Amino acid sequence: MKLSHFLVTTAVSMAIAMNAHADDRGKAYVSNQNGGVTVIDLNTLSATADIDVQGDGPRGIAVTDDGKLLVVATRENGSVSIIDTASQQVLSQVKVGQNPEFVRIKGKYAFVSYEPSAKGGPPPAPGSAEALAAAKADEEDEDKEPARIGIIDLKLGKKVREITGGPETEGIEFSKDGKQLIVTNEADNTVTVHSMKSGKLLKTIQTHEYGDRPRGIKVSPDGKTYLATLEYGNRFLVMDKKFKVLRTVDTGDTPYGIAYDRKGERIFVAANKAKTLQVFDAKSYEKIKDIPTGNRCWHFSFTPDDKEILLACGKSDAIFVIDTEKLEVTKQIENKKLPWGVVTYPKSMGSLDTAIK
Repeated sequence: MKLSHFLVTTAVSMAIAMNAHADDRGKAYVSNQNGGVTVIDLNTLSATADIDVQGDGPRGIAVTDDGKLLVVATRENGSVSIIDTASQQVLSQVKVGQNPEFVRIKGKYAFVSYEPSAKGGPPPAPGSAEALAAAKADEEDEDKEPARIGIIDLKLGKKVREITGGPETEGIEFSKDGKQLIVTNEADNTVTVHSMKSGKLLKTIQTHEYGDRPRGIKVSPDGKTYLATLEYGNRFLVMDKKFKVLRTVDTGDTPYGIAYDRKGERIFVAANKAKTLQVFDAKSYEKIKDIPTGNRCWHFSFTPDDKEILLACGKSDAIFVIDTEKLEVTKQIENKKLPWGVVTYPKSMGSLDTAIK
């Protein structure tokens, strides 16, 4: 009887533990330009910890497929910090190059865009006197270096090779088959496609006739469509899988982060100066709703269960929580460190990441 009672008790305890684990909604990680990474418990939608990344100006952030490592770009250090998520300690810092920005992870490699010739701060508006002066200066600068994508082997903890991008490389995306790397280059108004294996430039898409300063880039869940936000066009570009431009879609002022939902049915766009998260039908491209948000909202992520979206609004000192059914803001999580980007584990759809199927 005692053994039977023990076995029953053990089985019940295991079932409770398994159910508790199954109900765990996971964690979100928020990079803060004014200090470290904030950890959000998605069960309570509250901040539970701050991670010291041992570097200044965190921006791009990514999590490995197994959730064991975070990779964070630290602008002022010209490096990335590789962080153990269990201990929340920095395991190593890898020098990449000046002004690292976006981080994406594919397998054991991290891809980091950086800008050796970037001057810092927002570029002038197209056509302005400042823009014309900057263009002339660029033409006269024979030593100006192109932007690059540094490729870091996370097991070795070092940069192993580079891919040359356009001036001021911004967003990074992978093709569905993993054979191509797609990059937005804001300074010369191009989207470039590169071979993942060799780094060779395969195709260049000029965006100027549609809008300037391409920023966000996202592939659809089925791999058949690519979207690129044009910050100085107030629209996003729609391309097919061969990168033929199909159309543009008007947005609010200065769109940046962009993502599909998991099923590929809706498109979400963070329109910065319009202070909205916009929702579009992914087939008709008709706008479904404008969700009022805050100031300098650039990047966002769905929660792993797709019930909410977390939107980093740096100059509103908050992460906005948005119900994906009601399409309404339901909560703000205070963050006074200038939040920049958001990713989650388990991995989910968002402007900086893609869910694992």
